[in-house]
Amino acid sequence: QVQLVESGGGLVQPGASLRLSCAASGRTFSSYVMGWFRQAPGKEREFVAGITRSERNSAYADSVKGRFTISRDTAKNTTYLQMNSLKPEDTAVYYCAAVARAYNSPFPSRRRDDYDYWGQGTQVTVSS
Repeated sequence: QVQLVESGGGLVQPGASLRLSCAASGRTFSSYVMGWFRQAPGKEREFVAGITRSERNSAYADSVKGRFTISRDTAKNTTYLQMNSLKPEDTAVYYCAAVARAYNSPFPSRRRDDYDYWGQGTQVTVSS
């Protein structure tokens, strides 16, 4: 069983930055593909960013490309989402997720159904 705990959310003004963290339990963190998703009120949960086990490849939603950066620190069992130039439309609950099953693509999955474990979410609100 894997537990994921997000932190770092909050209320910020447009143009500000935040860094979200996702701490994972277990000794096999390095074997997980990691992803960040978000869900705004009344909307479906959507892919934001993903990173492969080796950190060689990452993927981003078009809406955040160039503003958000995903990274991981295997020594700390932690995945990060650096969010810059935040916009009001970035307001959502942000979820960390992990693919623990066998996954052979060289790129991280963008599909919710491919992710086996989820955190409880952290609220990000961008408002003036």
